[in-house]
Amino acid sequence: MAVLPVRFTKTKRDKLAQVLWVLNWISIVTGIILFSLGIFLKVEINKRQDLMVERQLQSVPNMLIAVGLIACAINFLGGKICYDCVDTNKFLRWKLVMLPYIICTFFFTLSVLVGALMCYSMLGQLEESLTLGLRDAMRYYKDTDTPGRCFLKHTVDQLQIQFQCCGNEGYRDWFQIQWVSNRYLDMSQREVVDRLRSNVEGKYLMDGVPFSCCNVNSPRPCIQYQITNNSAHFNYDYQTEELNLWMRGCRQALLEYYADIMHSIGLTVLIIWLFELSVLTGVRYLQTSLENVLRQGDPECESDGWLLENSFVETARTNFNIIKHLGKFNQINTASNGDPNIDRPPTAHYGPDNVPPKPLPTSS
Repeated sequence: MAVLPVRFTKTKRDKLAQVLWVLNWISIVTGIILFSLGIFLKVEINKRQDLMVERQLQSVPNMLIAVGLIACAINFLGGKICYDCVDTNKFLRWKLVMLPYIICTFFFTLSVLVGALMCYSMLGQLEESLTLGLRDAMRYYKDTDTPGRCFLKHTVDQLQIQFQCCGNEGYRDWFQIQWVSNRYLDMSQREVVDRLRSNVEGKYLMDGVPFSCCNVNSPRPCIQYQITNNSAHFNYDYQTEELNLWMRGCRQALLEYYADIMHSIGLTVLIIWLFELSVLTGVRYLQTSLENVLRQGDPECESDGWLLENSFVETARTNFNIIKHLGKFNQINTASNGDPNIDRPPTAHYGPDNVPPKPLPTSS
């Protein structure tokens, strides 16, 4: 029994072919959108790649770019096929191409769905990448004289100002690293020497943060040194002065920023997938209805179209049997290629000396 059969008249078949021709051209536009989304996501990731550790983050934008290019090619071909299918005689040129085209389009549509799911699954990798990348960037913040790291101070400061964040998880992360270069430490001061000696690794640690952590909305001048020392500042309590510094960590700020982008892209790709699925369904109905017209031999007759000629179970069983027979056929070919004695006639054995008997004399 066919799955979702629909009865088509000649007029309905022609209208279906015309609508599908328009939808395929619209699908080319959706392919361009997919390509553009992939480029946009790739640029956004590369823009802050210095703050990330490589975790295969480029796979999602590369997937969207590839799917977008394939969409343009497949839908251009689909538009040409649907345009010719208005005339039943022209359909004969595409009859052998239609089924492979539908199979390829099915896997392409499936890849669009995979791309949408990858957008949502990428957030876990992105969070881990940002956590490790920001940790390393803060560690090298002071290395303004080291080649390859001299730009990280500017990058981190720009990040904290733009996203109104401080540190990795929060401003206290700066207390655990030396973010002031030894070049700017006065070794003649006893306080500096004591701080260096008090740390096992010889680092200059203090309860201070870079200027970029200062909250511009604070009603008082920013306090970025001796933050936890209430007596060092007038009318100050660091536990209640939340407006003095940005409280949110940069990892959370960046994760929310990329999460909004990924959710928007994922939703757009899902909508495109539904659209491509509807186009694929229409092309399948057009193909089956036109093949039934050819069987009946009358271009003006009514014909049935369906998604599957048999039920899902029967179709799966048939395909499984085809695959199983192909596997057996390959095994036979492999065995025959490996054993030279297969498919050869048996050798005759005449006796212990393997000598054929003499022929009998013929009577004259």
